[in-house]
Amino acid sequence: MVRIDDSGDVVKCWLNPEELSQLERAAGDGWSWEREVAMQLLARCGLRADEVNYPGPGDLQWSENGECWLFEVRGKNTQGGGAKVRDAWMPDDVQDDIHKFAREHGIQDDEPWVDAATSTVRRWVKDAAGLVEETTGDERWEHVSSHDLRRSWATYHLVERQVDVRTMMAVGGWSDYSAIEPYLKEPTEARIGEAFRGGEPA
Repeated sequence: MVRIDDSGDVVKCWLNPEELSQLERAAGDGWSWEREVAMQLLARCGLRADEVNYPGPGDLQWSENGECWLFEVRGKNTQGGGAKVRDAWMPDDVQDDIHKFAREHGIQDDEPWVDAATSTVRRWVKDAAGLVEETTGDERWEHVSSHDLRRSWATYHLVERQVDVRTMMAVGGWSDYSAIEPYLKEPTEARIGEAFRGGEPA
């Protein structure tokens, strides 16, 4: 279920991979494929809401050295100053889905996959979360925001998959450790069990 921390001024939510998929489906089935693509860029690629409307087909490439899909993102510079360009990672299944979306909608190499303002992208997340809340009856979904999708992505890879911090900083666009440190906590019960199970005495 959606995990919530409401101890501070801002309510923070963490969604597991199944919940993120549920949100993506709600966006696509309830409204449009473009909204589903936006959810994938937020939840599966770790983009910020104001980065979603930048990348398009011309920014995506297969890395022979990394054997993975990378795409260029022009995003926030956490050290201040102008926008910072980075290569973000895209899962194979997301690449396949977005490639089909771009082809079917005639999106050119110099056009973005998602042509929507930042405020619109944030509203799309709220709309999809509201639909999931209606379907499930779970009121925790009303707290889910666009940044929670990035938060969930980062925490999953850092805590659950144990991706090294430097790699996450590079693909996620964090310029220093202090910016990514808040994501290095709150492992799930499954991860705690997995971490300590091997150390149990026979």
